[in-house]
Amino acid sequence: MVEIKSVTPGSFADKKGIKPCDKLISVNAHPIRDVLDYRFYITEKNITLTIEREGVELTVKIKKGEYDDIGLEFETFLMDKQESCRNKCIFCFIDQNPHGMREGVYFKDDDTRMAFLFGNYVTLTNVKDEELERLVKMHISPINVSVQATNPELRRMMLGNRFAGRILEQMKILADGGIDLNAQIVLCKGVNDKAELERSLFDLEKLVPSLKSISVVPVGITKHRRGLYPLEAFTKEDCLEIIGQVEKIGDGFYEKYGTRLVFLSDEFYIKAGLPIPDAEHYEDYPQLENGVGMIRSMTDDIDDEIDWLKDSGELPFDVTRRVSVATGKASFDFISRTVEKIKKIWYNIDCKVYAIRNDFYGEEVTVSGLITGGDLINQLKDRDLGDVLLIPRNCLRHEGDKFLDDVTLEEVEEALGVKVLPTREGTDFLYGIIKN
Repeated sequence: MVEIKSVTPGSFADKKGIKPCDKLISVNAHPIRDVLDYRFYITEKNITLTIEREGVELTVKIKKGEYDDIGLEFETFLMDKQESCRNKCIFCFIDQNPHGMREGVYFKDDDTRMAFLFGNYVTLTNVKDEELERLVKMHISPINVSVQATNPELRRMMLGNRFAGRILEQMKILADGGIDLNAQIVLCKGVNDKAELERSLFDLEKLVPSLKSISVVPVGITKHRRGLYPLEAFTKEDCLEIIGQVEKIGDGFYEKYGTRLVFLSDEFYIKAGLPIPDAEHYEDYPQLENGVGMIRSMTDDIDDEIDWLKDSGELPFDVTRRVSVATGKASFDFISRTVEKIKKIWYNIDCKVYAIRNDFYGEEVTVSGLITGGDLINQLKDRDLGDVLLIPRNCLRHEGDKFLDDVTLEEVEEALGVKVLPTREGTDFLYGIIKN
């Protein structure tokens, strides 16, 4: 049973007299406890709602289109409390945050519903088999699973949870039920790499064809790891070895299944000093949000858009503009090359690229998504930024208004005296530079 916060005027529910503060008990006799139940059961054309109002149960019948919304709003998006993580992972990035940040930064999400609705990765350690069966029944697909290791003993150690060893069994329940899966392995030096990584990849292979992709990403290490499990950053030589190992296994998977299945994040190639693979390597970019193929995707997006602009004549090439770009150290060379390519075509554009050193988390952290507002202000306040400063969209929280250090976008603009433009994709980046 969940309380109704509001009713959309003119909606099916409004026309049937449903009111705010009514409690929704069931839909077609199915108890409603969260957003998955609600969304699944209201897809019928004919639905019967059981409502409680001031202790009295009411029955409301609605006839509608199969996927029409009925107009009910609830207190929270999930209609239930969000499941938090019960693990104590040795690599947890949230544990590496400094003290004094906003409360939301320290919340550890591990909710399968968020995995389906927003693509979050979950460990399944707080999920009972009954919940897995509910996901199968409702065909909640895909589910993104944070695996780390398939060796039960090792996974229990890495996640700090004695219930973490059943991951393959749990994923098999979902796979047998027709649920598509994506897997993630956060690689920790000397822990789940080398032979353990190979074991995990070949264990996960058994879930094909339900398993669609595996990403391997390096552990993030900040300067705030005091008192935590000792972890080391991967060296250039380590990254070369990992690339050789994973690409060889991926080649074997491709021969058998027509997909590489396993993909490395861009950070490995950057640190190894190797070029990013071409677009064909990443197939349909199944792990883009994990930083897998992001540079290749951005490069190709920009090249395609430039070709289109040349053919269409939609935008003049004598644009005069002064702009700047802030990026992480890992992507600085790539962004600089991209800007130079753009400037060769739009020759009147003056664009400077600045690599932001991560003083907030430590210099080992070089990715653009962890740039903070404070570091932007401190390192760019005396620089020539032109008329607009481009930053990566992923260094802001979901709402797009705050950085991880609680500094707002407006505060950065005020401190630097320039408009700040967050960009998400290659085309956003291109037009941010060339279009007034």
